[in-house]
Amino acid sequence: MHRLQHLANRSLIARVFDQSPALVRTKARETSCLVQSIRFKTQGPVEQYGQKRFSTAEATVVLRENGKIREKSLTMDTLNPQVKAVEYAVRGPIVTKAGDIERGLQQGQKHPFTEVIKANIGDSHAMGQKPITFLRQVVALCSFPELLDSSSFPEDAKQRARRILQGCGGQSLGSYSASQGVDCIRQDIAVYIEQRDKGVPADWDNIYLTTGASDGIVSILKMLVSGQGRSRSGVMIPIPQYPLYSAAISEMEAVQINYYLDEDNCWALDINELHRAYQAAKEHCHPRVICIINPGNPTGQVQSKKCIEEVLHFAYEENLFVMSDEVYQDNVYSPDCQFHSFKKVLYEMGPEYFNTVELASFHSTSKGYSGECGFRGGYMEVLNLDLEVKAQLVKLLSVRLCPPVSGQAAMDVIVNPPLPHEPSYLQFHKEKSAVLGALAEKAQMTEQILNTVPGIKCNPVQGAMYAFPRIFIPPRAVEEAKSLGMSPDMMYCLRLLEETGICLVPGSGFGQREGTYHFRMTILPTTEKLKVLLEKLRDFHIKFLKEYASLEEPKRSEDDTRDALKQVQIV
Repeated sequence: MHRLQHLANRSLIARVFDQSPALVRTKARETSCLVQSIRFKTQGPVEQYGQKRFSTAEATVVLRENGKIREKSLTMDTLNPQVKAVEYAVRGPIVTKAGDIERGLQQGQKHPFTEVIKANIGDSHAMGQKPITFLRQVVALCSFPELLDSSSFPEDAKQRARRILQGCGGQSLGSYSASQGVDCIRQDIAVYIEQRDKGVPADWDNIYLTTGASDGIVSILKMLVSGQGRSRSGVMIPIPQYPLYSAAISEMEAVQINYYLDEDNCWALDINELHRAYQAAKEHCHPRVICIINPGNPTGQVQSKKCIEEVLHFAYEENLFVMSDEVYQDNVYSPDCQFHSFKKVLYEMGPEYFNTVELASFHSTSKGYSGECGFRGGYMEVLNLDLEVKAQLVKLLSVRLCPPVSGQAAMDVIVNPPLPHEPSYLQFHKEKSAVLGALAEKAQMTEQILNTVPGIKCNPVQGAMYAFPRIFIPPRAVEEAKSLGMSPDMMYCLRLLEETGICLVPGSGFGQREGTYHFRMTILPTTEKLKVLLEKLRDFHIKFLKEYASLEEPKRSEDDTRDALKQVQIV
């Protein structure tokens, strides 16, 4: 053992022997100290010392001949500039700050609140929503098939699990699936789409399982982006938008084409705005695709059938690929609204449209009533692809091998739930109705309370999981934010977090018209916690207005405040 230690030590100082005598003495002293440091800091057999020599910070500080330490090959200067251009507000600096505060609270730091309420992201289970029992039963059975012999699980769950396992290699959820997904799950999705769309045919060969909807959206965008200069692909996206789209466009060096939703008309999509954006973009790029989010994120609107028809006609006339993000199709709360799939509307427009317009539609396990974000399950249906291009899509998907098979199993349960004659139906229906009913109540409550606050205007939350209210920020606050180098709604949300513990996302992270300010908040917290959130938000906003009000504004604000408080008490 002592001989091994000696050899390990000698190997560390051997490098200095061919240096000048003075340098040898200097480096020998440094190396001797380093060896002593390693000897005291490491534990275990000496064989680990040699490994430590090449992997630890102590060993790698030995100076080179030129006296410089090896520089890192990847720095902010050498980093891919498209990565630096990517921004994702939903998990941006506000959320990072919220995490720091939360850890501080756990360590005993004092704040004017006792908890951080995160309303920044559509993560249902993190906000306290309980899993759907039937979905978890099927996935559990698939994950641990020995449970198929247990009497604790209903027969309809076992039947689905057996079918899914028979479609897996080695009848195991741990095997890779085909790149497009497990065949029987793709077939179940096709049946679901036909039933949802009242008989519109669906071919399971057009269906691809994905890692959440995001994976499918990025894959289709990769297929569409090409060209240079004025021929570079342009992607039309709604503003406000879900930041996945702008992030992917930045990463791919595509051209973002903004079309603005009509806030004064409940965030409706205006066909004239589409034409304006398209014509303006043609001057500097080649518009090739239009993206629609329905129901809307972050805006919560549900597009009418007439609006969808106009979008599809526009895409037909301008030869645009259509991407329809429909992950919130089960989340429709307003009695005056109904979800219409783009595929169904395209079919009803006739064969000339249905057989020619290229359309990719996306769905996910993460939203709806299940809220199973962590399974990363999703699918896309892609219509009217050129056959050679379709083969290229399969090739692209094969690079990532396959989506998580457990997520595919979860997706299967969503498209193939218990039927009325099956033993799990009553419990499943009760749980699903409870989730969607609570979301509908919270959507209405959020809109009503926010609209009682002076300086806040919230459109009806018709669907999805978010409110995106417009907030008035006084000019003095706007100037202060600019002096700090941040957007006014970023400063607002940062102050809100630091003073109340409420974590929201500034509207600037989603895009908004110049001179307007918003924030996005989820309606996912429990009803009790959501009430606390809204009350704190109301009090903060009134305080914020008073703090930055001009000399002429306080009286009006105080009157509005009294009226607002009365209305909130009534609500």
